Amino acid sequence: MGSPALGPADMEGPSACSDASLRLTGRRDSGGDTEADPSRDMKHFRVCRFIMETGVKLCMRSVPVATACLLYHRFFEGVSIHAYEPYLVAMSCVYLAGKVEEQHIRTRDIINVSHRYFHSGSSPLECDKEFWDLRDSVVQCELLILRQLNFHVSFEHPHKYLLHYLLSVKSLVNRHAWSRTPVAETSWALLRDCYHGAMCIRHTPQHIAIAMLYLALNSYGVEIPAGEKEWWQVLCDDVTKADIDAVIADLLQLYDMEAKCI
Repeated sequence: MGSPALGPADMEGPSACSDASLRLTGRRDSGGDTEADPSRDMKHFRVCRFIMETGVKLCMRSVPVATACLLYHRFFEGVSIHAYEPYLVAMSCVYLAGKVEEQHIRTRDIINVSHRYFHSGSSPLECDKEFWDLRDSVVQCELLILRQLNFHVSFEHPHKYLLHYLLSVKSLVNRHAWSRTPVAETSWALLRDCYHGAMCIRHTPQHIAIAMLYLALNSYGVEIPAGEKEWWQVLCDDVTKADIDAVIADLLQLYDMEAKCI
């Protein structure tokens, strides 16, 4: 297909984009990346940041954006990042997530926002052959994602658990201390950051929610009255301190990647 609007598979970010081909390529291996690969993880981080920023520009709610990231991570859990163009997969994940979470986004809007992401200040694409070829690629890739995930595209997110935990903890904390510290806002921001990496599929939703609240409380020095059990054991009986530490360690690794991307 001609020279579509987005960048090549090996792009390092918007500034490195060129008018090379963006298309759904053939699979070149039979499985996903099973070993740790810093460059691969960095690529996934950048693509998920693209999903996040695209979601904001498309006025998507937080859960559909989270679903798009989960779809992306689940897809590349089974195939190599070298087999398919990750940014095209990301665009299709945004499109599919909108359907799954009942916030349908037009393919034209996704394509134009993505085009603007890589070509800042550019005009919307004309509805010419280039546009329709790219739209067809997005739709074909959506079908590929559905087949790869065996049509299991509905996920349980930590959001509902975090909301419940925040309300429970708020009732235990001194109201003046709670109002002085942005524990809730920080917890939600930390949760959003979790979706930049595969940790969102590596840990259970409940454990992620507990760990985000635990980190936010400790960051601001907010103390929970002591009882027979730790507060996090009361809220989630199967979580351990080791589970919380593992989630936080994965999140800190993502922040290390973010520092390297700047």
